[in-house]
Amino acid sequence: MKRSPNIAILGATGVVGREITKIIDELNIEFNEIKFLSSAKSAGKKLEFQGKTYTVEEATPESFDGVNIVLASAGGSTSQKFAPEIVKRGGVLIDNSSAFRMDKDVPLVIAYVNDEDLRKHKGIIANPNCSTSQLMLVLKPLHEKAKIKRLLVSTYQAVSGAGLAAINELTEDTKARLEGKDIENKAFKKPISFNVIPQIDVFTENGYTKEEMKVVNETKKILHLPEDLPISCTAARVPVYNGHSEAVDIEFEDEITPDEVREILSNSFGVKVIDNPENFEYPTTRDASGVDPVFVGRVRKNLAFKNGISLWCVADNLRIGAALNTVRICKKIIEMELY
Repeated sequence: MKRSPNIAILGATGVVGREITKIIDELNIEFNEIKFLSSAKSAGKKLEFQGKTYTVEEATPESFDGVNIVLASAGGSTSQKFAPEIVKRGGVLIDNSSAFRMDKDVPLVIAYVNDEDLRKHKGIIANPNCSTSQLMLVLKPLHEKAKIKRLLVSTYQAVSGAGLAAINELTEDTKARLEGKDIENKAFKKPISFNVIPQIDVFTENGYTKEEMKVVNETKKILHLPEDLPISCTAARVPVYNGHSEAVDIEFEDEITPDEVREILSNSFGVKVIDNPENFEYPTTRDASGVDPVFVGRVRKNLAFKNGISLWCVADNLRIGAALNTVRICKKIIEMELY
């Protein structure tokens, strides 16, 4: 049996990097040594972890000497810069950026959904987009039961998905609005407080945003769906600090009832059903913040599709959508001895 791996966290001082560090402790990830890496700007900062004080180091190619697993959340350009260096030194990169997600040679993985794809890795494993991540834990068991024929998704995404600057902008813009003032919007194209912005990322030639196309393309790759299976997504940014919500409409090949959906999801990994609307029991972002499950409610028969189901799902985007899945992949890599 392999000894415990040496681990590095790349982007350790960022919002997701800090969450990764916390979840490594929560999931009791076994490691021999751990190091925390960042840009030159954040190098030298001190981090407390498991009773020890660590100094954040500037990431260089030599930083990855002797490192077996790298958990990265430092942006696509940083991942692209260091990926060859990590692989060359025999390490496995678990990347949280969009840099490698649609590379045909890179597995795109949600832990406990398509773990077997991990065996195909050539040194790089991609973590999906946050809004895709929570959706996969819901769709996989339903697809196994009744086979997805068509999928429509509308996302209502928290500002934390856009980083610390976006979180701060929501606070500043809210205060300014309440005081009758205006501020310059930098993180978003429109004011975010008391508003809903129907754009996340840049627009593409087909009129969809890159965020919306990530949901389309990543869903097909993770669930191994046909390329011509119709999927559409609308992604909006909402004035919520943390927690992404999704309205999901699914048409299945086979008949499936709302009660069957509730039963299947109630017995699925990483999913918790809260669905008693008569008593106003359904999941909201406040239910999801800081915890691991993907919450599902408002399960009902879809009136527009034959064999259709509509549902509402909510999750902590910094955890399941980023840090939690990254660490879960790390745990699987160790269990499967793929490093």
